[in-house]
This record gives sequence, C-alpha cells and structure tokens, in this order.
Amino acid sequence: MNILAVFIVAIQSTRNLWRYGQTVLGIIFRHPIPGTSIIPILPDGRIVLIRRRDNGRWALPGGMVDWGEDVPNAVRRELTEETGLELVKIRRLVGVYSAPDRDPRIHSICIVVEAEVQGKMEIQDTLEVMEIQAFHLNSLPPQMSHDHSRQLEDYLQGLTTLA
Repeated sequence: MNILAVFIVAIQSTRNLWRYGQTVLGIIFRHPIPGTSIIPILPDGRIVLIRRRDNGRWALPGGMVDWGEDVPNAVRRELTEETGLELVKIRRLVGVYSAPDRDPRIHSICIVVEAEVQGKMEIQDTLEVMEIQAFHLNSLPPQMSHDHSRQLEDYLQGLTTLA
C-alpha cells in the first residue's frame, strides 16, 4: 500500500510540475494561456464551488487547457479533478474573459461554460482545492477568486460575454 501511495504522489507532483512549466513557457513566449471555468449545476439547481488552497477564496472549478486537449475535454478533466463530479453535458457558453489582469498569476483567456453535473462531490486534487460546497443561487459568496464573481453575475443575468 505504501508503494502505491508514493507512486500516486509522484504522479500528482509530476502533473503539477508540468502545469507550472506550462505557465513558465507562457510567460517566456508572452502568449496568453487558454483555460476554462465551469459553472457546475447539480440536479437540484445548486452551483458547486471550490475553495482554492492558494488564496483561500471560493472559485469556479477549472484550469488550463492542456497541450493536445480541446476545451470540452478540459472541462470534463478539470471538473473531475477538482470536484469528483461527472460531466453530464455542457449546457451553454457563458463567455470568454481575456483581460490581462483577470488572473493575478498569468495572462490567461478563460472560456466559461455552464455544465450539468452529477455524482458525489469529493476533492481529487488536494494541492489546489481545500473545500467543495454546493450553493443555492441566493447564497453565493460575495467575493470570489480571480474574476469569478463577474463570470457568475454574467451567467445569472443570462449573458454571453466577450470581455
């Protein structure tokens, strides 16, 4: 069992090292990094948010699109990695957010989608996520990480935003 645990930690560390390497490459070549945010909707209508380990703030699940990966597969992967939930279907495009200061770490272009999800909420990526919670629309956290408050506001207003 201990060997398996060490192996799993090594794989997770390698994956995180690759993600940091991608960020560094983006900075070196001075091109924005594509990413995604997911607005996961449970069957009962609640929205699932994660609490980020790096800043302690609530956020939408999501992350960078990996090399060789399309956006729908990145949505599926990031949703599962951060929440343990299964993607049923992507309902709609909420927007594309590209302001250079939207992410304090790098210049990223974020594609935001609404997604119908199911399953049991369970943190898979403990290095990035410290908590998962489902919120009713009238009890969403007032201040969120990055520009996720705006993304949720646009979603709740039924907008499709290019910003």
